[in-house]
Amino acid sequence: MAKQVWAGGNMLYPLPTAMVSCGNAAGKKNIIAIGWTGTICTNPPMLYISVRPERASYPIIRESGEFVVNLTTHKLQRACDWCGVRSGRDYDKWAECGLTAAPAAMLELAPVIAESPVNIECKVTEVKELGSHHMFLASVEAVQVEESLLDERGRLDLARANLTAYSHGEYFDLGKRVGTFGYSVRKKAPKKKH
Repeated sequence: MAKQVWAGGNMLYPLPTAMVSCGNAAGKKNIIAIGWTGTICTNPPMLYISVRPERASYPIIRESGEFVVNLTTHKLQRACDWCGVRSGRDYDKWAECGLTAAPAAMLELAPVIAESPVNIECKVTEVKELGSHHMFLASVEAVQVEESLLDERGRLDLARANLTAYSHGEYFDLGKRVGTFGYSVRKKAPKKKH
C-alpha cells in the first residue's frame, strides 16, 4: 500500500467534541469548544485541555483554576461548533445557544452546561506553556451524569447519549459498537449440547 510522507502535524483523529465551561470570581462565564482534550491519568483521575492564550476563556480558566468538560451530543453539536467559531468577547454564548449554566457539584466558579449529559468538573493542577496552546492539567473533582444514561444495573451506557466526534475539520455521530474492551482475547463460551 503506497503512502505519502507529510510534514509533522496533528493527525490523531477522531477527537471528542466538548464544550468547556468556565467562570471567574467577577461572574464572567464562557464556553469554549475544545478538541484538544483527553485522559492523562486514572488514579488520581486527571485530564487535560489545551487552549490558545488569545481565546477569551483562557484568562478565565487561568485565573479561576477551574473548568468543566461537557460532552457534546448530536443535539448539542451545532452549539458546540458555534461556541468554537465565535468569541465570548463579542457574544453571550449561553444566551445565543440557549444553554443553561447550572451549579457544579464540587467547583465554586465554573458552571456546568445543564443540557450536556455528562459534565466533568476539573481543577487545574498545572499549566504547561507549550507553544500555540497551553495545556491545563487538571484533577477530576466530580462527574455529573444524566440518569437516563444508566442501564437497569446502574452502569453508564454512553451509547444512549448520541455523542459526537471531530475528525480533521468534520463532525461525526459515533456509530455502532464493534466490540468491547478485551473482546479480541476473550474466550468464547462453550456451545451447549442439546
